[in-house]
Amino acid sequence: MSSKNSVPEFYNGQTIFITGATGFMGKVLMEKLLRSCPGIRRIYILIRPKKGRNIHERLEELLQSRLYERVKNECPNFKNKVMPIFGDIMKEDMGISQSDIQLLVDETTVVFHSAATVKFDEEMKLSIDMNVLGSQKLLTLCKKMSKLQALVHISTAYANCHLDKIDEKIYDPPLQPHKLISAAEWMDPETLNLLSPKLVGSRPNTYTYTKAIAESLFMEDCGALPIAIVRPSIVGATCKEPFAGWVDNFNGPSGLLSAIGHGLLRSMKGDRHAIADLIPCDIAVKAIIAVAWHTAVEKPNELKIYNCTTGQINKCTWGFVEETAGENMKKNPLNRVARVPNPKFTKSSMWNYVNFILDHTMPAYVMDCYMWATGRKPIFVKINDRIRKAVASLDFFTSNSWHFSNDNIYYLLNQLSPDDRKNFNFDPKMIDWSHYMEAYALGTKQFLLKEELAELPQARATLKRLQRVNFMANILIIIVVWRLLINRVAVARSVWQFLIGWALKIFQKIPGAAKSS
Repeated sequence: MSSKNSVPEFYNGQTIFITGATGFMGKVLMEKLLRSCPGIRRIYILIRPKKGRNIHERLEELLQSRLYERVKNECPNFKNKVMPIFGDIMKEDMGISQSDIQLLVDETTVVFHSAATVKFDEEMKLSIDMNVLGSQKLLTLCKKMSKLQALVHISTAYANCHLDKIDEKIYDPPLQPHKLISAAEWMDPETLNLLSPKLVGSRPNTYTYTKAIAESLFMEDCGALPIAIVRPSIVGATCKEPFAGWVDNFNGPSGLLSAIGHGLLRSMKGDRHAIADLIPCDIAVKAIIAVAWHTAVEKPNELKIYNCTTGQINKCTWGFVEETAGENMKKNPLNRVARVPNPKFTKSSMWNYVNFILDHTMPAYVMDCYMWATGRKPIFVKINDRIRKAVASLDFFTSNSWHFSNDNIYYLLNQLSPDDRKNFNFDPKMIDWSHYMEAYALGTKQFLLKEELAELPQARATLKRLQRVNFMANILIIIVVWRLLINRVAVARSVWQFLIGWALKIFQKIPGAAKSS
């Protein structure tokens, strides 16, 4: 190990190309590279215009975000190392001009392929174009790079989620990649969508299906390229770097926390005892950076897979997520809370349906009636529908557990020097789930929903008032229902009289109670 370059030493003078750099994981990856590997020569990122902003404006906005404050202080000139490449992975040659292609071919030494559509319910055509065809286009470009030392493809641990046990290997694809690509070229989107259920089969969605196809494509078409594949599980907010709790999208657990915090998500299908295989984004990113280092330095003679997961190493359950999410969203409430946070998982589809009607749909209509009566735009029914669809797409993952092998990821961890273990520690054993979930709740409030922590005292006061109102409303409902039963049902009257008589007898037996009366 002493003869190897350390991770930062390896990256000295390297030219990096990143796809998906404007995505959640891509942003954290670029920040960590710039901060912990200051000797990097250049980082090229694939980026396209969006919402009226050109690529330079988007890059400037990205580098001005809160995420880059730490690297700004430690490496003031970091912006000079980042260069945008105009392109779109959906287009021919990824939409890159010939001059920029030549630039990448001549200079790139390390590639991180992070671009993908991560929507679980994405249409099949778009999923294929992004996750499969996009990977094929990248491979074509990488084969022209004479200086390439490592290509890391970021997949998902759930690419083969139709299996209970998932090893660090490429599994036989549900359909040969080139057959799917050929079909996508001549089939219209509507036909592909109709065929989606049959194509996806036992997998839950188009995302996991196309990710599995993409892995097989890399295996088939990699040739002599130095390739590795990293499979993170459910990527959540950062654990420690550059600070705890950073998150900027509503995907996965972040959307759940936001809905729970607003009091809009109270019932969800899931097994409280099932493993919630969350992986903090910064831990996954450290593993990805180390995988590129190892691929370039050790030059493995085969394509290696790394399951970047936590379930078999540092277990966290959905029951724990349920409890801590509710607790932390009450401890650190959001500014606008419709109802008191009180999330519950149930394994029963029928009970979940009943709960959703009673605890989501009906209150949403009541609240919209109130909005309409007070001259405001009704919004809660629409929000409830969006939450229902989003939660339904997660049922498969909150109701099942998987066993992921982690031999390669631990082998890699043991190859790091003591200094690299400090700077690039991706061992899930370091995660304190209680602290992590609190930081995640605060990060959801501060970074995702753009609420100031200085407003917490007012938010807590608002939640307390809501809790009192909720308590009084529940008491009122119980009294009304009970009185209706007493007036109409003889058995209820008998039970009521029995309880009153029993309470009086108990009271009379209390020492001093009879005298005082």
